[in-house]
Amino acid sequence: MVASVELLRPGRLLVANPRLADSNFERTVVMLVAYGEEGALGLILNRPSDMAVSSPLPQWAHIAAEPAVMFLGGPVAHQAVICLARAVPSRGGKPPAGDGGGGWKELDGDLGTLDLDSDPGAVSGQLSVIRLFAGYAGWAAGQLEGEMEAGAWWVLDAEPDDPFTAAPGSLWKRVLLRQAEPLRLVAFYPDNPAWN
Repeated sequence: MVASVELLRPGRLLVANPRLADSNFERTVVMLVAYGEEGALGLILNRPSDMAVSSPLPQWAHIAAEPAVMFLGGPVAHQAVICLARAVPSRGGKPPAGDGGGGWKELDGDLGTLDLDSDPGAVSGQLSVIRLFAGYAGWAAGQLEGEMEAGAWWVLDAEPDDPFTAAPGSLWKRVLLRQAEPLRLVAFYPDNPAWN
């Protein structure tokens, strides 16, 4: 099953085929943050680290989703931190910062990225939850499309809680279990096919 590139847009999930040979992406769920002619950028949603958010960024710890740790967003630029956030919707169903102001960039509805140079006191009332990622996954122009043609990824819809799940270790399996068959069956793919 090869996904169409028309499905690629910010807010969608890339779910790794268990036969993907790259250890950086073994059984990962990646949320697309940017996609265009220049390439794609995503964040791995199911790779928590042992470092508490309060260690490098204590000013943001009070609204960090549980587990309140830094996540490993991907193999590129581990020194860069990207903040994924859910805004408190205003009456019109749009986040208060949905105009692109205040360091907010909308991805999909009330989900977006936030510039960590923003004043936490000024924006925390507008945010319901955040998750911080060290590094990101990046693809050059055409690279992701080539990997999709090779069957490395499934492009799927995200549910609202996916980016902020309290149980990231089971996210890959949970996302697959909510799909129709035959894709649903991939959730039971053994860690080592030789054990089957």
